[in-house]
Amino acid sequence: MAWVYLGVAGLLEIVWASAMKHSDGFTKLWPTIICLIGMVASVVLLSISMKTLPLGTAYSVWTGIGAAGAFLFGIVILGEQASLGRIVAAALIVSGLILMKLSDNST
Repeated sequence: MAWVYLGVAGLLEIVWASAMKHSDGFTKLWPTIICLIGMVASVVLLSISMKTLPLGTAYSVWTGIGAAGAFLFGIVILGEQASLGRIVAAALIVSGLILMKLSDNST
């Protein structure tokens, strides 16, 4: 169950980062509210997952999901550049997340 909480926390990481982008420096009300709620919910779920998962594993996976997800959101939704170097970097992040999950034997 800890991995489910961690996965949802990672997805919320994408939500709040995307909302932050749309908040225009916290000058737009609704994106700012979504950002703040997403941040709090993400950290709460991360902390629940850390009851079972090791700190290094949980934190690395959480930030990795957020980073790779925000990268994809930027390309797909915001039309940001998808250069070969950026794609390789994102693939390395995802590879690290997979390896982190496969090497964890706490659950």
